[in-house]
Amino acid sequence: MAKFTGYVSEHTKFIEELKAKTPGMEQRQQEGRSLLWDKAPISLDEEARIKASRLRQNAYPYQTKV
Repeated sequence: MAKFTGYVSEHTKFIEELKAKTPGMEQRQQEGRSLLWDKAPISLDEEARIKASRLRQNAYPYQTKV
């Protein structure tokens, strides 16, 4: 399937220019992403312990019980 390449949006042009001006930007983005989002896998036992230790919260926590 042929890809239409006649149109390039302004956003795409901007991103391509930015990447060309700042070498290594994608590498730094991936490193930053890994700091925030990539988590080490946890064992099934640890996952069960975390699930069991959670406290149940009322549907509306500010409602006082009479």
